[in-house]
Order: sequence, then structure tokens, then C-alpha cells
Amino acid sequence: MTQVSTGTEPESPSFAIVNGTPLNQLPDDLYIPPDALEVFLELFAGPLDLLLYLIRKQNMDIVNIPIAQITQQYMVYIQLMGDMKIELAADYLVMAAWLAEIKSRMLLPRPPESEEEEDDPRATLIRRLQEYEVIKLAADGLEQLPRMERDFFSVDVDTTTLDVEQTFPDVQLGELLLAFKAVLKRAEQLSHHAITKEALSVRERMSTILESLKGSDSRLFTELFTRREGRHGVVVSFLAILELGKEGLIEITQPEPFAELRVRASQTARADH
Repeated sequence: MTQVSTGTEPESPSFAIVNGTPLNQLPDDLYIPPDALEVFLELFAGPLDLLLYLIRKQNMDIVNIPIAQITQQYMVYIQLMGDMKIELAADYLVMAAWLAEIKSRMLLPRPPESEEEEDDPRATLIRRLQEYEVIKLAADGLEQLPRMERDFFSVDVDTTTLDVEQTFPDVQLGELLLAFKAVLKRAEQLSHHAITKEALSVRERMSTILESLKGSDSRLFTELFTRREGRHGVVVSFLAILELGKEGLIEITQPEPFAELRVRASQTARADH
């Protein structure tokens, strides 16, 4: 059978593309620095780290390591290191020698009567790998924790130069009526039928309220009412508060929005007393 040539041959894979042109052959004067494998070596913290990586990559059982397979793969990495990192590769070569020793001990025949008595040659390696894995996982967990000067930074702010003036919200008549409604509702719950009527004076209640404000910076609006007097007494106290506010003898304030109302004697009332 005659083979017909198509006249085209498969192109060899290019190593790189320089200025849009594929580069199929490495230049003769290409210089590869001695530290070319430095990034590769930094992936592993040591021979145990490399060995654990090979085991976990292939989902092997760390308690039952196939020494022959692991040793072969380990030697591939050692050959990649070559002579470029002699000092760094020394620990890896020691591990390679240890793996070879374990492999040779497992290949040696053992007398039948001593099979159960002799320890597994892999026992020491397995124990060291398990201890290293525990320490490695703990170190990875610590690495994930937030670290000062890496994930967050402490900041000191000088607030001594700040002059913040607190402005109190204006108390509207609606707020005053709502507060009075709440007091009136509580007074009705405790009120009983009256046997005798007592005359309640708004002026007298004004004097009582001013007297109660002495010696204190301010009092809650609800503290100026005596619920045991019932609905009539609460109404008289409310009228007295309104009259005192109209005459400028008291000031009704609210420390912040939606806070309870507070009542205090005005500067005029304090001067008179």
C-alpha cells in the first residue's frame, strides 16, 4: 500500500511567544540561573513536608504507606532539585536514604517465627509523619488568625482638640401630651371611687412642684405626678406644669430623641429662691 504524503508535517510545540512569534527552539545563549528552582523548593518546608504532600496528593493511607511507590516519586523530586541547591537538598537526601533503607528492610525475608515480634520498618516514619501533620495543621490554623500589622492596624485618635456641643431636641407640645397620656393611663389603673372630694389648687401644686425641684438638677416628668390622687390630681399637676412653663419657672428638656422628658427649675426660679 502506497502512503501518500500530504506535504505538511505537524508543528513542534512552541516554548514561548516572543513579540507574536512562536519560539520553537531554545536559544543557544540562553542562561538559566542557579536559583531557577528556588520557587519550587520553597513550596515545601522540608523532607517531611514533601513526603506528606505526596501521600495526601494520592489519597494514600498514612498508616499503610506503599514505600516502593512513595520512594520512586520522592526520588523524582530529588532529581529535579539536582545540584542547584546542594545545602538545601541535604535534608532531602537523608530522607531518600531513609526511605531506601526502609524499602530494603521490607524486601528482606524474615524467619516465620519472628514475623510477629519484629516491628514494622515504617513505624518510626509513620509516627513522625503523623506528628508533623498535627503541627502543620495547627500552624496553618494560627496563620489564619488575624495578625497585628498584617491584617489590621491600631490607630490612636487624639480627641482632646474636639469640641462637641450637644444640642438637645426641642420638646413639642405633642411630646408633652403623649407623656401626660402615659401618666394618666397609669393613674387610672390605680384609681378608686372617691368618697370625699378635696379641693385641688393649681397654684398650690405649682409651689409643690417647684419645691420638689430644689436640690436636684432635674427630675423625670413622670415623677412630678402623684398617682394616688387619681385622675383629678394628675390633671391638676399637668396644668401646674404647663403654667410653670408658661411663666418661665421651669424648663422641660429631652436628653435625646425618644428619651423620657425631664423637668428642671429655670435660672429665674433658682434666683428667686
